[in-house]
Amino acid sequence: MESKIVNEKDVKRTDYLSWDEYFMSVAVLSSLRSKDPNTQVGACIVNDGNRIVGIGYNGFPAGCSDEELPWGRSGNFLDSKYPYVCHAEMNAILNSDFGRMVNCRMYVNLFPCNECAKMIIQAGIRKIIYINDKYPNDEKYMAARRMFRLAGIEMVQMPIPTRTIAIDFSRFL
Repeated sequence: MESKIVNEKDVKRTDYLSWDEYFMSVAVLSSLRSKDPNTQVGACIVNDGNRIVGIGYNGFPAGCSDEELPWGRSGNFLDSKYPYVCHAEMNAILNSDFGRMVNCRMYVNLFPCNECAKMIIQAGIRKIIYINDKYPNDEKYMAARRMFRLAGIEMVQMPIPTRTIAIDFSRFL
């Protein structure tokens, strides 16, 4: 016996997020935790079963005060953020069960640098999906691409969805 659809609420939605949109949204949402005034990066590591196994964002190491370390980008090296900030990719790897990352993919809103590339390769991650390759001619990112190619890691720049994804907490009240 066929059932009749009584109203449109009985029909499966078609405007749901794709897996790529979902996991990149998690990475972007994670980036909003970063206190860095210039660059907010988030990363999300996902296994073959579409399960999140690690999430991270850029910031200072746990236990290091956000008030006592510098957030600037220029001047003396020790007076800049660069020697202190942990990148999102590093934090996502460290915030996971290390052995569970083999053959995973990483979603990140900014293409990884050479230091993160080394960690990504060592962790066994096999695919990088990113939004922005902001520094393609910077040697750190050229080195990252070179290592990824040598290690057989797939690099995919995700096209920006044409729609806006917004979180409206009030709809759950």
